[in-house]
Amino acid sequence: RGDQEKEQGTARGLRIHDYLYFQVLSPGDIRYIFTATPAKDFGGIFHTRYEQIHLVPAEPLEACGELSNGFFIQDQIALVERGGCSFLSKTRVVQEHGGRAVIISDNAVDNDSFYVEMIQDSTQRTADIPALFLLGRDGYMIRRSLEQHGLPWAIISIPVNVTSIPTFELLQPPWTFW
Repeated sequence: RGDQEKEQGTARGLRIHDYLYFQVLSPGDIRYIFTATPAKDFGGIFHTRYEQIHLVPAEPLEACGELSNGFFIQDQIALVERGGCSFLSKTRVVQEHGGRAVIISDNAVDNDSFYVEMIQDSTQRTADIPALFLLGRDGYMIRRSLEQHGLPWAIISIPVNVTSIPTFELLQPPWTFW
């Protein structure tokens, strides 16, 4: 099984080292470029760039079943938290609610450096929308800012091509250490 996984990984170009970037446009106090990693062996890719799309924290945040704010996730991107069910299950829940993509933040809010490799569960199910992993600290800071401002969602631009931004480093969250 280990060899099979390794071969599959090579065939897909070992996407784990690929980073995908998004920028929060609003609220302004977290107007930073965030770094996420795509799921390794499930989910789709971004075929288009969304200049302005809502990033909506799911309710409940773990998104393991019916969402009470699913209406607001339709045609937008959901922010969910790790835990309670598989990464794939969360992605499917968001997809079933019409979400364009899902960003899954670690449930360890002090995690500011370790990217978890999101892989398939054992159910043979699939998902079509992009699924991205976000550091726990980043997810927490985005949610905290929304709560402080009483906002139901952030506005983001995704994906962002950071090679075209000479000041990319200056736009990263101040709590990110390299």
